[in-house]
Amino acid sequence: MTLLSFGAMLSSQTSPKIGTDNANPVLDFLFTADPTSVEYDGRLYVYGTGDHEQYEKAEKNGYEKIKTLAMMSTDDMVNWTYHGLIPVGELAPWIINSWAPSIISRRESDGKTHFYLYFSNSGYGTGVLTAESPVGPWKSPLQKSLVDARTPGLGNCDVPFDPGAVIDDDGRGWITFGARHSRIAELGDDLISIKSDFIPLPARSHFEANELNYINGTYVYTYNLDWEDHKDWDLSDEIPPRCCMSYMTSKTPLDSLSWHYENMYLKNPGDFGYFEHSNNHTHLHKYEGKWYLLYHTMMLQKSFGTHGGFRSICIDEVKVDERNIHIDECTATIKGVDQIRNLNPYRLQQAETSAATEGIRFEQGDKAGNMTVRVGTMSVTAPDPERGVIELRGVDMGRRARTMKVRASGQGRIRACLDSPDGPVLAEISADSPEMKELTVRCNRIKSSGGVHRLYFVLTGDVVFDEWRFTGR
Repeated sequence: MTLLSFGAMLSSQTSPKIGTDNANPVLDFLFTADPTSVEYDGRLYVYGTGDHEQYEKAEKNGYEKIKTLAMMSTDDMVNWTYHGLIPVGELAPWIINSWAPSIISRRESDGKTHFYLYFSNSGYGTGVLTAESPVGPWKSPLQKSLVDARTPGLGNCDVPFDPGAVIDDDGRGWITFGARHSRIAELGDDLISIKSDFIPLPARSHFEANELNYINGTYVYTYNLDWEDHKDWDLSDEIPPRCCMSYMTSKTPLDSLSWHYENMYLKNPGDFGYFEHSNNHTHLHKYEGKWYLLYHTMMLQKSFGTHGGFRSICIDEVKVDERNIHIDECTATIKGVDQIRNLNPYRLQQAETSAATEGIRFEQGDKAGNMTVRVGTMSVTAPDPERGVIELRGVDMGRRARTMKVRASGQGRIRACLDSPDGPVLAEISADSPEMKELTVRCNRIKSSGGVHRLYFVLTGDVVFDEWRFTGR
C-alpha cells in the first residue's frame, strides 16, 4: 500500500461535533497537528502533521511512522473541505519523517502563484515541497533537506526542525527553526535556499514550535516554552506556565539583540481543564478581517477509543493589536469559531466538505486535492455501520430548491435531509454505475425548506459521492 492510497482508509467514527454547535476540532475524522495556513483565491488552506498515519500503524504516537501531511480548506470557518494527504515519503524518499509544516506563497514572473511548504524532516532537519496549487500536485525541488544537522554555521542548534516561514512586504523570505536553541535566516530569492548567516534567537526557555508572522512592519516570532516551572522568569510581569506559547518581536530580524520578548498568548491545552496536556504548536492567521489562532489538542481521541497521544487541529479567534503588535491571551475552546458566511448550495460543492461526519470514508479522487466519500468504518464501529452522514452548517437554501444534482458512482443511495439525518427528505437519488456520472432528481416540496438550514447527506450502500449542487426555482 502506497502512502497515497493510505488516504482511502480514512473514516470518521462517533463524532464529537455532529448535531452540536461545536466547531472544534476542525476535522472530526482525522488526527492532525502542528497547523499552518495560507490564503488563496478567497479560501483559507490549512496544513498539518499526519498524525492519523501513526494512529493507523501504532498504538502510541511516537511520530516515527509519519510521512504524510494533511490538507484542508474553508471559506466560512465551519464547513471544511478535506483535500487529502501529501505523500511526503514518496515525493522525498530520503526523508526520515514529515512533521510540523509552514507554508508561504507568492505570485511569480510566470503569472502563477507558487507555494512553498517547509516541514520537519524528523528532528534532523527541515525540508521543502513546492506546488503551483495550494493542494498540489507537490514536488520536492531538492534531493536533501534545506537545512539539517550537518549544515555549517548552526552552532549549538543541533535540532534544526519545526520551521516557521514568512514573506515580508519587501518580498523577502525568512525562516526560523530549532529546538532548545533556535535560529532565523533569510531565504534565498528562490525560497529553496538560504541567503544569510544563521542568527541565534534569544528565545528564553525555548522548546520547539517555531512560527513567523509579519504584522505592520514587525516580525513576530512565536514559539513553545519548555516544561519547566519558569520561577526565575524576569522578562515580563507574568510568569509563563509550562509548555505555553509566547512571542517575540523585531524590526531587524538578523540582529539578535533587537528581538524583544512580549508575552504568553496560549496556555497548554491541558491547563484549560477540559483538554488533556500535550505538546503545543500554533499558527496565527488573519482571514476576512479577523485574527485566528490555529493549534492542536487531543480532544478527538475519545471518539476513536484511544489514548495514544493523537492530536487534532482546532481554531479559535484571538485579538491582535496590529498597531502596537500585541497578541492577547487566547482561550482554547470546544465550541470554536462562528461561521462567517452561509454556504451556497446552488454552487458546485465537493462531497468531502463537511462541518461534521459520521461513518464516512475518504478516498483519493481523480486529481490532486480532490477526494470522494463513501460509507466506511475503521477500527471503531460507527453508530450505524450501514450508513454514512455528512453534516453541513449554515446552508442558505433561499426560497426553495428545484432539483439536486450529484456526481456519483457505485451502487447505493444519497439522501439529502434538512436539520437532522432523519429530518425531512429534500431529495433522494440512486447510483448504479461503476463510472462517475452526473445524476439529477427533483426535490420534494417541503413547506419549511426555504431559508438557512443544516443539510445532511445520508449515504447507504456502496455509493461513491464526489460533488453536488442544487438548482433553484
